[in-house]
Amino acid sequence: MASKQETVDYLLGQIRDAGDLRSLKMFGEYGIYCDEKMVALVCDDMLFVKPTQAGHNFLGEVEEAPPYPGAKNWFLIPEDNWDDALWLTELIRVTTPEVPLPKKKKGK
Repeated sequence: MASKQETVDYLLGQIRDAGDLRSLKMFGEYGIYCDEKMVALVCDDMLFVKPTQAGHNFLGEVEEAPPYPGAKNWFLIPEDNWDDALWLTELIRVTTPEVPLPKKKKGK
């Protein structure tokens, strides 16, 4: 099941103060980037945040699940937490510094 653009737009609005944000549609799902780093995925209209030590420290006990078949586990953020913009923004803020920048692709 593909994610809805409205879900991504809502989440981007909630974390708008976290940094330079954008989303990228990928196979019917979405990657959320902060400061050019992929920090979250929206798959099947569920929010997954890239696991980092700072994110784990912020969240405490957290459910982990793969965002798509064959993927490693990411932090699964319950929809009940999406309405708390300050909390969600802080989660993205603490996560972003620990996520590496994507490797540049070699030209042909």
